[in-house]
Amino acid sequence: MNPIAVLVLGVALAPQAGERVVDADLTELARLETVWNNSHLRGDAEALDRLWADDLVIVVPKMTPLAKSEALAFLRSGRMKFSRYESFDVATRQYADTAVATGRLRRSRQVGGRVLDDDWRFTKVYVKKAGSWRVVAFHASEAGP
Repeated sequence: MNPIAVLVLGVALAPQAGERVVDADLTELARLETVWNNSHLRGDAEALDRLWADDLVIVVPKMTPLAKSEALAFLRSGRMKFSRYESFDVATRQYADTAVATGRLRRSRQVGGRVLDDDWRFTKVYVKKAGSWRVVAFHASEAGP
């Protein structure tokens, strides 16, 4: 093949190669959604510690915003146990080394002997550093009708 044909072919294939990277990232982000949910169900603070960035901020209904250390301490306390933690209708968009996931979250938890159910819409922001995705922000609000 002559050098010009090789150059043209390389340019033509370049967008596809970039798309494969995004596809791999979106596959990894979908896997991390499962890690997030399962870690909450199991009370696995170590898995969440690895998933959450050090500067994470969590904002959920009826609570003050939580930093990573506060959220991990609360999880480790065992004061709340989840029997259901599932997300659905998740859509993820990637912007270079940042990704935004939106969706719906239904969870059931036991707190102080009472079972409480939550039906939320959420936004989760990931940033990719040193080849790994970490959650830097999580915001949830009541799903409404």
